[in-house]
Amino acid sequence: MNGDIEFQPPPAPVLTGDERFKGVDHTVKDFWLYAARDLRSNVLRGVLAEWLVAKAVDATEPLPEWHEFDVLAPAGIRVEVKSCAYLQSWPQRRLSTIAFSGLNAAKWDAELGRSDQRTFNADVYVFCVQTARSHDAYDPLDVSQWNFYVLPRSSVESIGQRSIGLARIKRETQRVGFDDLAAAIDQAAKTPPRDLRESIPSLRPGSR
Repeated sequence: MNGDIEFQPPPAPVLTGDERFKGVDHTVKDFWLYAARDLRSNVLRGVLAEWLVAKAVDATEPLPEWHEFDVLAPAGIRVEVKSCAYLQSWPQRRLSTIAFSGLNAAKWDAELGRSDQRTFNADVYVFCVQTARSHDAYDPLDVSQWNFYVLPRSSVESIGQRSIGLARIKRETQRVGFDDLAAAIDQAAKTPPRDLRESIPSLRPGSR
């Protein structure tokens, strides 16, 4: 680490929720109930999707929020997680269109600052869709309400766009449930680059 980095934060403590604030008669759980009570919100839904992917691949340590990808699987697979839902935590005239943005991003370094170039920084991209279409049915704690679409970096990069809609994703891959998510991520990480697949007949989609 360069000597210019004067303030290096220690690892975050693992909290149980029972810890008490000093100067106010409340616990960390009280704060969680205030700040994380609605798992339908855009921010928390994204965190929930990231947590589900982390649980699927047995990743135990969360990455810093500014990191260039979201989840590091124990096998070393770098995973970017995107989430979307038809229903939001605010009144809607119609269901939301499922689309994912920020497929490439500028890296940030503590010493060098933000990069001038946007790059694709993960090995695998997981697109998570909360499928409930009515608030009566919406259950943030029901994992079966999530569909997951897994693509290797080469497929996402070949699209050449910063955002992608669900219809395009469905042309590239099939949805999987939570129980099959880890295997799909592992398989995508082993997928050869697109140019190699297109040059070798046996590697082309649908080849036998």
